[in-house]
Amino acid sequence: MKIVKIVICVLFGLMFINGGLNKFFNYIPVPELPADQLKVMTAMTAIPWLMPLLATMEIVGGVLIAIPKTRALGAIVIFPMMVGIVLHHIMVAPEGIIMAAVLFLINVWVIADNSSKYKPMVS
Repeated sequence: MKIVKIVICVLFGLMFINGGLNKFFNYIPVPELPADQLKVMTAMTAIPWLMPLLATMEIVGGVLIAIPKTRALGAIVIFPMMVGIVLHHIMVAPEGIIMAAVLFLINVWVIADNSSKYKPMVS
C-alpha cells in the first residue's frame, strides 16, 4: 500500500508541477474556448499577479506533495486550488468534473492520511 501511495502522490504532484510550468511557459496548446470559459480566462489574466501566483503555488505544492516528508504541507498548499478547480468544473466546465473530483479525492485522502500532523496547528 505504501508504494501505491507514493506513486499516486508523485503523479498528483507532477500534474500540478506541469500545470504550474505551463502557466509560465505556455507549452500546452489551448483549444478554442467557449464564451463562458473565455470570460473566466480573460478575468484571471486581467490581474497581472494572479497567474504567476497560481503557477508558483502549483509548482511548490506539487513538489511538496511528491516528497513523502513534506506531503502533509503540500496537500494543504494544493487544497485551496483544488477547491477552485472543482468549483470551476461544477459551474463553468462540467465536462471535466470527473477528473477534478478524482484529484480532489486524492487531495482529501492525503490530508486525512496526515491528519495527525495538523493537530498542533488546531490545538
